[in-house]
Amino acid sequence: MHILVCDDEESQRELLAGFLKNLGYTVTTASSGKEAIEKNRTTGFDLAILDLKMPEIDGIETMARMKAIDPQTYFIILTGFGTIESAVQAIKSGAYDYLSKPVDLGKLEMLIKRIHREQITYQELEGLKEQIAGRFKSEQFVAESTKMKEILSLIPRIAQSDASVLILGESGTGKELIARMIHEASPRKNRSFIPISCAALPETLIESELFGYERGAFTGAEKRKFGKFELADKGTLFLDEIGDLPLTVQIKLLRVLQEFTFERMGGNTPVKVDVRLICATNQDLKKKIAEGKFREDLYYRINVVTITIPPLRDRKEDIKPLAEYFINKFASMGRKKVKGITKAALNSLIRYDWPGNVRELENVIERALVLCRGDWIEPEDVPLQTPVIPPASELLADVEKEHILKILKKTGWNLSETAKRLGIHRNTLRLKIKEYNLQAQESRKT
Repeated sequence: MHILVCDDEESQRELLAGFLKNLGYTVTTASSGKEAIEKNRTTGFDLAILDLKMPEIDGIETMARMKAIDPQTYFIILTGFGTIESAVQAIKSGAYDYLSKPVDLGKLEMLIKRIHREQITYQELEGLKEQIAGRFKSEQFVAESTKMKEILSLIPRIAQSDASVLILGESGTGKELIARMIHEASPRKNRSFIPISCAALPETLIESELFGYERGAFTGAEKRKFGKFELADKGTLFLDEIGDLPLTVQIKLLRVLQEFTFERMGGNTPVKVDVRLICATNQDLKKKIAEGKFREDLYYRINVVTITIPPLRDRKEDIKPLAEYFINKFASMGRKKVKGITKAALNSLIRYDWPGNVRELENVIERALVLCRGDWIEPEDVPLQTPVIPPASELLADVEKEHILKILKKTGWNLSETAKRLGIHRNTLRLKIKEYNLQAQESRKT
């Protein structure tokens, strides 16, 4: 917790600063309202203790200007007069509370602890919003194969420690679900599980998403924002596709794992966190280390415990129970109800190679329920007999390419408007244009 003490009386200022430092808080001092405001432009404060009567700018005006800079700051006003009018004015102007001089240090300590608890509660609520936005899933992992049962048997033991976990496996195998199961079986289960995909965000945004930022850290940063690490405090942070994390951010992540502290972007105050880290990737991190794209020291930090999830084609025993699970799942959601899947249709599923793994199987079953005309899912409802089927990632890439091309044509190759319509960052759009070899069209208009 970072506290600003602003009082024009040096003895009072130093007394309060020394007392708060002894309690373990980070303290900055200012001798005037003007100095407090200037420091607030470059440093975010959790709490500001302001003297009411100061020359040039009094405590009430100082508080108003500081609130305009950072609305999340709490304020305690000190008054040497102790009048009801001063107290009412301070509270009406937005102060959390007021204290009369000479300050009762015991009351001040209790007041600060109460403010700190409120800030933690707010942080937990923000974490809960992130958790809900992440589409929290409570279903358990469906498995009949020996390989998956061995993995599931490890989860209770892994969950009891705070060791970092690295989950390896192809896309669609259920890495996030395994991570959630570890969290739910751990002592942290009543705190937040915060997932974030390192591949889903452009490099310019990933650092601010992980570590947050102070007001004014960059253009558009109008107020302080908690990063995913703060929102996951006392809980679990899941970094999916860790192999796509930029090297510059890898350095900062390594420091967090070593020291359990970091600074928000645009800030210089250390933020302490207690987070259990679980990472996942479908990439070969050792190969990326050899290529200089992933830090070796970070690899060993996140790879204390490794879980490798086999692809669905290597655990065919799971296809039948998974298909039945998805049929019941979609039926309970109000979709078409069927009696089940025929043996012929099930054999078709078992013969298929499943490049998209469990996620693809889920999509196939959902589509089958839509196409099914009778009470049973038949082979024609799951057309997978074609010997060579492009991987799901390639199919999705083709769809994405055509969609981007369509929007680009509609906007006359205006990248800003296209990015807005697609709901992605302009830099992400540029990367997609390059990925799909559309450089010639891009040059028409930017």
